[in-house]
Amino acid sequence: MFTKDDPQEKHGRVTLHDVAAASGVSKSTVSRILDERLPRSESETARKVRRVAAELGYMRDVAAASLRRGNTNTIGVIVPRLTDTVMAMLYEALAHACARSGRFAIVATTDDEPQADRAAAESLLQRGVDGLVLSTAREGDDFPVRLEKRGIPYVLALRSDGRSMSSVGDDKLGGYLATRHLLDLGHRRIGIIAGPSYASSSRGRLAGYRWAMTEAEAAIDPDWIVESSFGIDSGAEAAERLMGIPARPTAIFAMNDNTAIGALSALIKLGLSVPEDISLVGYNDIPIVSRLSVPLTSVRVPFDRIAAEALDLLCRGAESPNDRIRIAPPTLIPRASSVHCRSALR
Repeated sequence: MFTKDDPQEKHGRVTLHDVAAASGVSKSTVSRILDERLPRSESETARKVRRVAAELGYMRDVAAASLRRGNTNTIGVIVPRLTDTVMAMLYEALAHACARSGRFAIVATTDDEPQADRAAAESLLQRGVDGLVLSTAREGDDFPVRLEKRGIPYVLALRSDGRSMSSVGDDKLGGYLATRHLLDLGHRRIGIIAGPSYASSSRGRLAGYRWAMTEAEAAIDPDWIVESSFGIDSGAEAAERLMGIPARPTAIFAMNDNTAIGALSALIKLGLSVPEDISLVGYNDIPIVSRLSVPLTSVRVPFDRIAAEALDLLCRGAESPNDRIRIAPPTLIPRASSVHCRSALR
């Protein structure tokens, strides 16, 4: 119930005018003090204004403020699918980064289909988002170029096209770290479950694998490189193919934790033990992999940092031409799924 003297009873929603009148300052002063985007002032006037605003029950009218500024403080995020834990983690990190700056993130999924990407972008833009974060970039796709020509703010995350503003992990370094780890354990026959070649993340990790193998002067059998779709089922199929090779690998680097989980299930069905018969390394370090019956060695990707940098690029732009692509370094997390090669110990 409102009291007799409650401003909301008299005037409805408490306004900046109400707070200004009760504080004895101008409306512009109140607006500046209560604007959460500006540095917080601790002056006596600022403290008084905030106290009066709280007592009156003032709530910022986000819609009206957005109309005045011509934006909505809403960011559209496009991901292939949220059933992929990696993409869910990226979206959650973006949502948290948005919340810290007074923004809100909404997501659309496209099953990694180029035409669906375009439809999702149009739908989000019609709903008034201020810009787009795309995690669906693919080699040869001109969609980012079309967005740029239309003057639509956008940034790429996790995958890059090599020219657009992007926030990504250092996939080449991550692929190198995973492969170097297995080489250091004495493995020389290392199979790789690669991702789709249209994804820059997949190409980068494969380049890191080749880098480490070449550095160690370890031969690469073309049959050891099997492409997948980043999914659990494709990871299982790839592992079965690798185990069917006459000189089969003693270790597998899966470019994605989902494919590693699929590979693990296939290896068990084939009667093989991880890590006794074959070592296994994944990528991304999603939460479940440390809880598997055999905790998975994985390459940890700093999703929070990637999300924060993506939002900064989208909202403030690059500081220089060299700042257009921001790269966050990954970290190898060794666990029980990778051990010394038994043949190397003989």
